[in-house]
Amino acid sequence: MTIGDLIRLMSDGDFHSGEQLGERLGVSRTAVWKQLKKLEALGIPLEAVKGLGYRLGEPVELLDGAGIVSRLDSQSRPALRRLFVEESLDSTNAFLRERFTQGAGHGEVCLAESQGAGRGRRGRRWVSPWGRGLLLSLGWRFENGVAALEGLSLAVGVVLADVLEREGARVALKWPNDLLLVTEEGRRKLAGILLEVQGDLEGPCEVVIGIGLNVFLPQAMREAVDQPVAAVADQVPGISRNALAAALIGGLLELMQRFEGEGFGAWQAAWNARHAHADQEVEVIQGSQSYRGIAQGVDGAGHLEVRCGDELRRLAGGEISVRGRP
Repeated sequence: MTIGDLIRLMSDGDFHSGEQLGERLGVSRTAVWKQLKKLEALGIPLEAVKGLGYRLGEPVELLDGAGIVSRLDSQSRPALRRLFVEESLDSTNAFLRERFTQGAGHGEVCLAESQGAGRGRRGRRWVSPWGRGLLLSLGWRFENGVAALEGLSLAVGVVLADVLEREGARVALKWPNDLLLVTEEGRRKLAGILLEVQGDLEGPCEVVIGIGLNVFLPQAMREAVDQPVAAVADQVPGISRNALAAALIGGLLELMQRFEGEGFGAWQAAWNARHAHADQEVEVIQGSQSYRGIAQGVDGAGHLEVRCGDELRRLAGGEISVRGRP
């Protein structure tokens, strides 16, 4: 019995006794009770009424691989080689990196309800509540080398922004790898993008694109994070994670099929139109050094242009951090 098994059984919204749950799942009442305590520890609210039993305090939509694939259109579906939906992983990116070592990985997507060692940019940990966000990785093999991938993470941000805007969310893009929700209180982090590349500068290379997106985010978890954060449901209540996953996978597969031939230039204007810090003063941090300047747009290679007096500097990512006003 897994947490997912228990949630599926309780997803009808009715009360279930511990005995009924145990019979349906083929386990003891004690085992059911232990899993129910795990649900509470994971922030999934339960209602308990004496004589009736337990039910979920609010609906939890589990990821459904077949349902996601059925939503893909005729252009993106053939490009999807395989979709993995896992209940728990250390990391969806690590899962696909391992697939590449096995001779697979290209055109594959991995989703997980939770991950124990998810990472953001610069090794920071990405925290997401069980079954409330989208933890997604996509693998792709390129033939023209690492140099041909300039700006790919920014193009991924454009795809993610397109998907969320169609659902009704107001978003902005923060260079190089963050997506922000635009609220009355300011801009709050909504998603992070992490690209991991292995291969030759001028030959075949393998890319794993990881995305962590807050779809639903309990208040307790927001308070535990050291920066302002938000969730899609803040502006789009009742959003379907499966519909969102399908739209995002479809957009990413279309992007991957086009990017090697067109380069970032095809997405440059769309990124600049959503630039969170355009024409604002920003602080650029590079290692132990920092300076201030006025953020311009990004160029055709995805470099952020920052004007410092009469000098125009182009930032190429790596260990650079750009901070602007909220």
